[in-house]
Amino acid sequence: MLKRIGRTRLVQAALGYGMASYLRLLRASTRFILDPPDLYDDVDKDKPFIAALWHGQHLMLPFMIRDVDDCTCLISKHGTAEINARAVRHLGIGVLRGSGASKGSQRKKGGAKALRLMLDALAAGQIRPCTVVSSRRIDFDSWDHASLGLPFGRGVIALGDAIRVAPDASPEAMEEARRAVENGLDRLHERAYALIGSVDPGGMGGGRR
Repeated sequence: MLKRIGRTRLVQAALGYGMASYLRLLRASTRFILDPPDLYDDVDKDKPFIAALWHGQHLMLPFMIRDVDDCTCLISKHGTAEINARAVRHLGIGVLRGSGASKGSQRKKGGAKALRLMLDALAAGQIRPCTVVSSRRIDFDSWDHASLGLPFGRGVIALGDAIRVAPDASPEAMEEARRAVENGLDRLHERAYALIGSVDPGGMGGGRR
């Protein structure tokens, strides 16, 4: 019964608005530093690009996005993800719905269509690892080791080195790029958490995705 209630549009709308309001409070009450310090000069120079992040960081990523940034976020078509989609729309962020799926159900999940839309919007073939971490946070015991910041903490907004993928990249080159993104995200998280005197809760074999 609770699951059915959670899927109703009225409840999803209320929860999405509440999440957006909490994220605004969190942004206003957190002292963020940038890594590197000229991060947004780098962002402006390299736009447009795909910002890659570990799934568990999706609740914190909006803090990286400025009002001047034209940003679109890929969000799952899963029912509970509708709350996230509504929240980011309240924060002025565009939304593409779609996700990966097991064999035979990719069309239903919309992952292939979403990927095509992302590629159509990105001609440069460039990816940047990114993360936003907080000293005061809740680390959920979930499959993706999700984290949600708490007010009045210190935070780090971090951007990794660009990883370029040619439009005609071979399967081998794509796999090499995938590993580069994964390794870049691991290094970025380790450095960002070290800057706030903490340890990545999904690192050290923790199974972050």
